Amino acid sequence: MFEFISHRLINWLNAERTPRTFPLSDYERICYELKPCDVVLIEGRSRVSDVIGWLTQSPWTHAALYIGRIHDIEDEELSQIVKNHYHGEPSDRLVIESILGRGTLVQSLQVYEHEHMRICRPSRLSLKDSKQVRRYAISRLGIDYDVRQIFDLARFLLPGFILPRRWRSTLFESNPGRSARTVCSTMIAEAFAYVQFPILPLVKQSDNDNVQLFRRNPKLCTPSDFDYSPYFEIIKYPFVDFRHDQDYHMLPWDGPNELSEEENKLYVDSDNQVDSREVEESISEAVEKSRTAPTESELIAGNKNENSEVP
Repeated sequence: MFEFISHRLINWLNAERTPRTFPLSDYERICYELKPCDVVLIEGRSRVSDVIGWLTQSPWTHAALYIGRIHDIEDEELSQIVKNHYHGEPSDRLVIESILGRGTLVQSLQVYEHEHMRICRPSRLSLKDSKQVRRYAISRLGIDYDVRQIFDLARFLLPGFILPRRWRSTLFESNPGRSARTVCSTMIAEAFAYVQFPILPLVKQSDNDNVQLFRRNPKLCTPSDFDYSPYFEIIKYPFVDFRHDQDYHMLPWDGPNELSEEENKLYVDSDNQVDSREVEESISEAVEKSRTAPTESELIAGNKNENSEVP
């Protein structure tokens, strides 16, 4: 009975909204740019994605680790493990990720062809460590998804006036380590921690000015942390873009299409923009005020004179 209810609940949480008519990302260019160990952020469309987005206040609700094609994995044992978990074409670009109801698995990047994506690339990650990051991720294939961690993360992130402190999560108070379950961003954070690559570490300075880093608990990691981290380069390819030698004014702002009633609440027509004459009038008024208004030095001098006159 419990399994039946949980299965129905998971299916309800994983139900997705209809994708955009045109995605925000250029999938082909992203595929061309990707390198092994890049973190791919996805703006999810499911109910569970909505919950994660609300908790983290970020549109990035899912993260996957790109491992390349099967023939990019030089270690024969690791390559065989991936083949056991993936039965698609050898030329497919693969990601390892943890998904609610499915656990940690490997699948083709193509499942996100119509999604809004962003690449987070670990800056200056060595080739040796890149192999170790992928090795760790592959070792986690088949691990169940940790539903409790999502609830604990919610309890941890909610402010105290909503949830009493005595009810807040105690999951993160223990020393984090390998567990039998995981979630998407935690699995990736653990993979980078395996080679001591920082994401959002705590920086402490001692009395003698020496600096020490402390690795953040991977169970507290969310997809947006890779976007926020100063140690990851952000790469994005919009669906409608312009080349470096083109003028952005050449973007197709004008056309016969019209906004729907719902779209009008979120977007504005290209004709609806500020008149340049209004801007110039505001500048002229500000210049005129600056000429008549006393300067800061005059105000200071005036205050000194007033103070000196006080008996």
